[in-house]
Amino acid sequence: MELLVGDVLSILDALEVRSTAVVGHDWGSGIGWALAGLSPERVTRFMALSVGHPSSYFTDLRQRELSWYMLFFQFIGVAEEALRRNDWALLREWTNNPVDIERYVTDLDRPGALTAALNYYRANVPPEAFGGGAGIELPPVTCPVLGVWSDGDMACGEAQMLASGKRVSGPWRYKRIRGAGHWIPLDAPEELSNLLLDFLVESP
Repeated sequence: MELLVGDVLSILDALEVRSTAVVGHDWGSGIGWALAGLSPERVTRFMALSVGHPSSYFTDLRQRELSWYMLFFQFIGVAEEALRRNDWALLREWTNNPVDIERYVTDLDRPGALTAALNYYRANVPPEAFGGGAGIELPPVTCPVLGVWSDGDMACGEAQMLASGKRVSGPWRYKRIRGAGHWIPLDAPEELSNLLLDFLVESP
């Protein structure tokens, strides 16, 4: 995670951006939490979509159940073989065969791509985190934070987002979007855009 945050900081430095508002979804949200916690002077406000604070993510048994795949991904070689087997049958079933599944399969089937994707989990979600062990410990976030979760999310429970409020020492708000799945920007673009615009222009 420190390397991923370093990449973001390098981009900001290259663009000569001293501080900025940050919006992240899924892994982007996890990186956003880390960026805001480790480099608070660079983040003016943060909007976290779907994924709550990494230190509070496995807050209940339900989240551990939803995150079964993160533990499965730890098995190097085994996960790669199982996901590719029978024309990616497991991936198709797990993701409920979305409209653009063929594009996902094509991208992941490139040499090294699947392992690179799984390495995000291997490097940042240690198996001991599932049993309440050490996960990613980060400082509290001091900037204003808006956590957004959707009630149709198949991977992230509401409890982990609600628990994130305890990791924010600055202003914290929470918004539940109804009728949307995990991919909030695709499922509820207008509602999300309105939330984003309101959050960006409101006073700290």
